[in-house]
Amino acid sequence: MIRGLYTAAAGMLTQENRHDTAVQNLANVNTPGYKQVNSVARSFPEMLLTMLGGTSDAPVSTIGKLNTGVFAEEALSMYQQGVIKASSNPTDFALVSDMEMTDPATGQNISFDGSGKYLSANGDVIYKPEAFFTVEDQDGQTRYTKDGNFKVSTDGRLLTSTGYQVLDGNNRPIVLTGSVDSFKVDEQGYVLDPNTGARGQRIGVSVVGQPYQMVRDGEGVFRIDDPQGADVRALGINDRVEVRQNYLESSNVNASEVVVDMNTALRAYEANQKVIQFYDKSLDKAVNEVGKV
Repeated sequence: MIRGLYTAAAGMLTQENRHDTAVQNLANVNTPGYKQVNSVARSFPEMLLTMLGGTSDAPVSTIGKLNTGVFAEEALSMYQQGVIKASSNPTDFALVSDMEMTDPATGQNISFDGSGKYLSANGDVIYKPEAFFTVEDQDGQTRYTKDGNFKVSTDGRLLTSTGYQVLDGNNRPIVLTGSVDSFKVDEQGYVLDPNTGARGQRIGVSVVGQPYQMVRDGEGVFRIDDPQGADVRALGINDRVEVRQNYLESSNVNASEVVVDMNTALRAYEANQKVIQFYDKSLDKAVNEVGKV
């Protein structure tokens, strides 16, 4: 009986995590560059139940297997590109990327699924590379973001909406020399001189070959603990990535899907709650009524 109580409690905790994830997605439906998070649940290992006290020939008999509950294993970010919307702000930027890769086994272009994954004929999982703006936090640590809603500080530095420094291709701060109205950037990310049109600094864009190794760090940015393992590199000439000025990438959250997921988690939570209430009543009767006999 107590085993079932723990199983139901584990289900409640998992559905609570699933509900919180859905609420987080819904709260960021209008956040530029936000990537939807999906909660992944996994069952605990099954237990093999046996019964002691059988016959002399078979003192132990097998009853069967029992699942001992479920837990929220991880939260996966979905990196599908959001809708690119026009903006009147010259410091708004969006990354439009369509990375291509070939299957080493067949030599054919890979067709990634909705989550940006591909399973090769050899059973290897290949992830679609993603492009991110390279920024620096207040502690001087490199971070990555899709949120191109930038602003300009009083000393001409290009900053994210939360105050992180936007870096160039050489990891140096981008500093505007002219007015914001004359700030022009071409499709490859180069800052253009307002008078001559000559290229200057290039907005730092990093390509992450293993985006699922990225960790959310709050404030709309990601961190990478192992850049080499995540295959982080600077934007190359042949990479199909375009920097669009006066545009923003909207959140890729599907509001209808999130609301359905949130309500499903709530109903599953209530179902597990009723199971616990049933066990509570059964234990109460066993202790306070049956125990008196």
